[in-house]
Amino acid sequence: MTLTMKLAFIGAGNMGAPMARNLLRAGHHITVHNRTRAHAESLEREGAALADSPADAARDADAVVTMLSDDQAVEHAVQSFLETLAPDAIHIGMSTISVACSKRLAEQHAARGQIYVAAPVFGRPVAAAAGKLWIVAAGPPDSIARCQPVFDALSRGCSVVGADPWLANAVKLSGNFLIAAAIESMGEAFALVRKSGVDASLFLEIVNSALFNSPVYAGYGAAIAKAQFEPAGFKLHLGFKDLRLAQEAAEAAAVPMPLAGVLRDRFLAAMARGEGELDWAALARIAAVQAGL
Repeated sequence: MTLTMKLAFIGAGNMGAPMARNLLRAGHHITVHNRTRAHAESLEREGAALADSPADAARDADAVVTMLSDDQAVEHAVQSFLETLAPDAIHIGMSTISVACSKRLAEQHAARGQIYVAAPVFGRPVAAAAGKLWIVAAGPPDSIARCQPVFDALSRGCSVVGADPWLANAVKLSGNFLIAAAIESMGEAFALVRKSGVDASLFLEIVNSALFNSPVYAGYGAAIAKAQFEPAGFKLHLGFKDLRLAQEAAEAAAVPMPLAGVLRDRFLAAMARGEGELDWAALARIAAVQAGL
């Protein structure tokens, strides 16, 4: 297994930039493309090469890492580099995308003798900067082994969930559904205790000590208790996108998810209030507003 790789990295946003930086620090050779070139210039100063297109970035790369916002952005990038990515090279898809998109990408790469490994991540920008993401990977076992130097530079661990890449995307979407459900349930519970006269931060300390001991409750709960939704680690409108993708996957698999319908309306209510650019913890504020707080 090669310990250092020649990588193309597509997407230098809030998550992508710190991830690319950690790959540079691990000794990998990185060529970065970002739609807004200026956002990637700090990486150039740290040793990355910049490319004018995904196609140029992928030329002669051992692997391409995509970290983009949605299906459309990923598929646009792939259409650019599909012809320049070498046979047997790997596309490591780390974005949160739909199950259907993941299946299409696997087919497109296979038709050209390339490999697709889905490897979406759990973690916010601070975890990305610290190299403490959790990766959920799926794809051919030997190809996942080839990706291990990338995973090691970015994460505190990796769960391999199968040989079909789309399985990793199903896990990621299901995980994000759980986070959204936790945010909503905290919003409702916090509204009840606050209106009853109990401090929300004290309530959080109690439940996260006695019941959950969860980083999700600790992190998002603190943001909700303090009504601190900026700067956004993960924007609410992106959470809404992920919920819709989870609903699409559930419909395709004939899996009823009634709570997802409730969450959908909560997201819509928050976005109708102009809160789509806030951190998705702001979803909890809808319960407070409806409680008259």
